[in-house]
Amino acid sequence: MKKFIALLCLLIFGTVFLFAQDAIGLDQKIDNAFGWLTGWFVGLVFKTINFSEEVRVPWVLFPLVLGALYFTIYFKIPGFRLFGKAINTVRGKYENVEALDADLNVADGDNPDTIRVEGNEGEVSHFQALTAALSATVGLGNIAGVAVAISIGGAGATFWMIVCGLIGMSSKFVECTLGVKYREIDENGKVYGGPMYYLSKGLKKMGMAGFGKVLAVIFAVMCIGGSFGGGNMFQINQAVSMLQGVTGGAESALVGYGWLIGLIVAVLVGIVIIGGIKRIASTTEKIVPFMAGIYVIAALVIIFANLSSIPSAITEIFQSAFAPTAIAGGIFGVIVQGFKRAAFSNEAGIGSAAIAHSAVKTKNPASEGVVALLEPFIDTVVICTLTALVIVITQQHTVIDNPSFDQGVILTSNAFASVIGWFPWVLAIAVLLFAFSTMISWSYYGLQSWTYLFGRGKTAENTYKIIFCAFVVIGGAAKLGSVLDFSDAMIFAMMVPNMIGLFFLVPVVKKELQKYLAKIKAAKQQ
Repeated sequence: MKKFIALLCLLIFGTVFLFAQDAIGLDQKIDNAFGWLTGWFVGLVFKTINFSEEVRVPWVLFPLVLGALYFTIYFKIPGFRLFGKAINTVRGKYENVEALDADLNVADGDNPDTIRVEGNEGEVSHFQALTAALSATVGLGNIAGVAVAISIGGAGATFWMIVCGLIGMSSKFVECTLGVKYREIDENGKVYGGPMYYLSKGLKKMGMAGFGKVLAVIFAVMCIGGSFGGGNMFQINQAVSMLQGVTGGAESALVGYGWLIGLIVAVLVGIVIIGGIKRIASTTEKIVPFMAGIYVIAALVIIFANLSSIPSAITEIFQSAFAPTAIAGGIFGVIVQGFKRAAFSNEAGIGSAAIAHSAVKTKNPASEGVVALLEPFIDTVVICTLTALVIVITQQHTVIDNPSFDQGVILTSNAFASVIGWFPWVLAIAVLLFAFSTMISWSYYGLQSWTYLFGRGKTAENTYKIIFCAFVVIGGAAKLGSVLDFSDAMIFAMMVPNMIGLFFLVPVVKKELQKYLAKIKAAKQQ
């Protein structure tokens, strides 16, 4: 522990010394060179299919949306059918189900001595796993992404946003069930899981060992890159911008001290992630309800303060939902403009959440898949919809035609400030908490991928954690546009190997769901 802290301090202070010297312009030089080297990859991932001048659809949209729609049909709308069971599972109502005989996750590569552990224990509760995954998704996409999408596509964007959230519940259910099914647990009870494991182990059982291994490695590489950028640097960068904005903008006393904010946050992040998923989950189960609660309460205050405007706002949403501009801004605008900069509001189909959910304490993989389908509902259907209603009611979406992501934060802030004058300060704190919780969850995602590639030793783990904390400082101090674009592209690219694996392994999920539902029925009859 002492060596880890010493190395962490050395690297962080070295990073501060390098990036705090604004006059050098080193960050801009790095960004330009990096953009030149990686522009081809970013262009490939974000390549659009142009149906017309107005409708340009990124190709990554099709596997995500069509895949989610397929899973929704395959499992007979699980978001509705299993919603009650999801709530009851989180509440612990089905704890007696765990006492029933269950098929242990005896998968290739497991240590036989840990089979008993894997059958009975994980590291976190259902609620903790849910909040850990939510902490990575509830964030700037809910604040800025929604404002951008509605400004581009009109109020009808809200309708399509809800549709995307509802079908995304199915993708999340599938990938998180597989995450628990194929996880591994070491002799100390530490869990290793996620797409890397269900791609390699699940496809191996289907006679595609080499193909599964390649997909797993690709996913792990992309996840590591995404954790450093979209899950780290972008988060702290936007938090710093928000803090500077509410303290005077260009005249703020914080201008030029982004590195200091990054340093403080890096230390706090380091303290949490040293403890692994148990400490991360223990932190997120407190932060997520708190920050989401503040945001939801504030949104409801705005809505109730404008009760007379609600009928017209809802009418505007539905009337414009099928207008050409609303379709472009709704489905495509939310995903492209909003989710691009927030790594998808709910990350359904990306595979990241399966890593957090793999650590749950359960014998029944489908139980966590059922819990996971609540994520898109909470993140997109509830929180994003509340943001959309506030923006439509206050008509902030008519202020700017094509806002940037940064302007989207300002639009949302202004919408709340129209009723709660001091809300920009609350929003700044919420953004900082959103950023912090996202960083600690994405550090776990990246770490799991890192150990998959480089081994599970302390040296490998501490190396990743130190690098991750250093990137927090860089993100707070530097303006690295090309680096963040590349990171976003890597997060989007995680979808490719993950969705391929989900299509092959969906029958496994069906069997696990049937087992879980049968056990619930049996437990009720006892």
